[in-house]
Amino acid sequence: MSNPVLLLHGLATSASRTWRDNGWIDLLTDAGREVLAPDLLGHGEAPKPHDPAAYDALEQRVLDGLDADGVATVDAIGFSLGARTILAIASAHPERFGRIVVTGVGANLLRHDDPEPIARALESDAAADNPIARYFRSLAAMPDADPAALTALLRRPGGLHVTAEGLQAVTSPVLVVLGDQDFAGPPDPLVEALPDARLVVLRGCDHFATPKDFRAIDATLEFLGVFG
Repeated sequence: MSNPVLLLHGLATSASRTWRDNGWIDLLTDAGREVLAPDLLGHGEAPKPHDPAAYDALEQRVLDGLDADGVATVDAIGFSLGARTILAIASAHPERFGRIVVTGVGANLLRHDDPEPIARALESDAAADNPIARYFRSLAAMPDADPAALTALLRRPGGLHVTAEGLQAVTSPVLVVLGDQDFAGPPDPLVEALPDARLVVLRGCDHFATPKDFRAIDATLEFLGVFG
């Protein structure tokens, strides 16, 4: 029997916007896979605390949701923040995962990029100089978003990084899908840090286009053996 598939979305989006609107949930469901697509803390229909310290429980809340559903092991697909969250959990609890697909992440997870430009853009009415920060600000303007909650998440005391040493504990096969125009790259440091990883590069694709790119969807479904 196949594992349920856990889908975790990116920063300032939601499960509905990332996965349902782009067809992922329908494709997986039509193939007979059980889909678990929670909103991460601070997003969508999840609680939206404004205390940065509350977001140190981000990963545990995902695990608690699996436990509440009686799910011991999942295959997992994550985009950006969701991909980082999956790898952080898999570093500490590798037994909870079958196959893992991470999209929209690469060397950025290991180089500890400063989140402050994005955080400041979310809490300011002034135009952001950074185009990436401007885009996240546009996402945060959606009706289901709370900029103060997203800012708190970016400033959580425990940080949002993973380590190469921690990734050595990930025992699952991992597919890394990254656009060659994605600011999260290059992918090589992440691929090299994972014990069992393979890479798909999306030519001409940037970070924000990844969840809607059919090549990303096709590579993921093939890796998970959805139609095998």
